[in-house]
Amino acid sequence: MQTLFAEQPVFCYIAVALFGLIVGSFLNVVILRLPRMMQAEWRASAAEILNQPVATFFSRRVSLSHPRSACGHCGTPIKPWHNIPVLSFVLLRGRCANCSHPISLQYPAVELVSAAMAVVVLAVFGMTPFTGFALVFTWTLIAAAMIDWQTQLLPDTLVLPLLWLGLLLSLGHDAGFALVDPATAILGAAGGYLVLWLVFHAFRLATGKEGMGYGDFKLLAALGAWLGWQALPMVLLMSSLAGAIVGGTLMATGLLERGKPMPFGPWLALAGWLTLVAGDTIGAAYSSLAGLN
Repeated sequence: MQTLFAEQPVFCYIAVALFGLIVGSFLNVVILRLPRMMQAEWRASAAEILNQPVATFFSRRVSLSHPRSACGHCGTPIKPWHNIPVLSFVLLRGRCANCSHPISLQYPAVELVSAAMAVVVLAVFGMTPFTGFALVFTWTLIAAAMIDWQTQLLPDTLVLPLLWLGLLLSLGHDAGFALVDPATAILGAAGGYLVLWLVFHAFRLATGKEGMGYGDFKLLAALGAWLGWQALPMVLLMSSLAGAIVGGTLMATGLLERGKPMPFGPWLALAGWLTLVAGDTIGAAYSSLAGLN
């Protein structure tokens, strides 16, 4: 299905980029609030089990839409015209309009990455039935990767719907709604979960430590459902290589202490997305370098 850099009208790329900026703004909300919602739910459940009162802070209803976005420093609600993706950050010079506290670079970065990756997806797949779903795949991976990087949590509310959507879309493979057929998707999902499950338990038996979380198993299962079992070796190789390079660099520079865990989800997400948009090209380049052609 990959049609590397298919030609589309310029306005299509502009529209997708603008929509990607808007989605990126929403992803920032998900990245910030979803872990807090999860933690509040866990604390409330624990308090209920222990028959203890839920603390007032955690009893407040927090969702992706409530309360309104506000400055994390002074608490002032953000006005709609101060919440325009990227543009508002530039016009405000990266500071809160009320207290002038610096705004995290994460916000424009996520918006720009969401837009750029959306443009690449359109360039690769063109105006096909699969493109819209590939955008959902892309944006979900961005949110999951950022949450895992910041909190070492991979929310089931993101990963499991991605898994089931990949399996369901495989039913429409012949109509162009998926890259792989149902059998390949099912084997990919099962194989993705099983391979990391085995690595997890082998590492635990050998060292007595847990090397990764169950969220990583589920994420690789989701990638297998979308990309097929044949893509799993490439995803694992690229994610392991990226994790080793970044982890080694962070330890060498003192930004990561030895023995301190580093999330694996971001590298799985990156490798999965690269396999989606350029798997054939990467595979061909590797075969050429390895002298397999």
